[in-house]
Amino acid sequence: MSGAAMDEPRRTIVITGVSRGLGAALLERFIEAGHAVAGCARSSNALEKLAARCPDALLETCDVADANAVESFARSAVERLGAPDLLINNAALMNDLAPLWEVPAEEFDRMMAVNVSGTANVVRAFLPAMIARGRGVVVNLSSGWGRSTAPEVGPYCATKWAIEGFTGSLADELPDGLAAVALNPGVIDTEMLRKCWAEGASAHEGADAWSRRAAPFILGLGVAENGAQATVP
Repeated sequence: MSGAAMDEPRRTIVITGVSRGLGAALLERFIEAGHAVAGCARSSNALEKLAARCPDALLETCDVADANAVESFARSAVERLGAPDLLINNAALMNDLAPLWEVPAEEFDRMMAVNVSGTANVVRAFLPAMIARGRGVVVNLSSGWGRSTAPEVGPYCATKWAIEGFTGSLADELPDGLAAVALNPGVIDTEMLRKCWAEGASAHEGADAWSRRAAPFILGLGVAENGAQATVP
């Protein structure tokens, strides 16, 4: 798969989960490159800080697990920026490390609501405008744990395996001109990784450095990659 240069024509990009980590870093890279970007997250305080760094971004508070809130965000984004060329489902939660039988039902259900139903809510809200225009790429963030397993992260694995299947089926359904890609971002030192590996996470590159490789790669994904299980190089 080929990555595209960051100085390519201006694109309209939507990213979920932009309050921190990979989402925030990607948003900053795309804004720096002159693209039109809309982002959402649950934390209004975090979005205020992000807006100070990226005043040109369209930022809204939205919990992707709330279908009505997502519909409202989509209407606002499409009205102001148009249908997205690139829709990135990044918002996700990680479980507290524990064997599956010790994970509380509420925690498991919340992860499913955000990581899986949240992705479906975003696709449902934005895809009709992309189909009407006849082009666009949906990138659903997966994980190495969406293609493998490990102890004490069973709920997270379950959600990311679901994303892989969801994305593959979506790719089969899309009309010509559109694509859906499941993307493993790799291992990055983020708050989520520290929840799993504590101090071991610091051995990996941070979100800012990662985003400088990932953003051009993501921009290079197109119809040729429809249905692909991609990994940021």
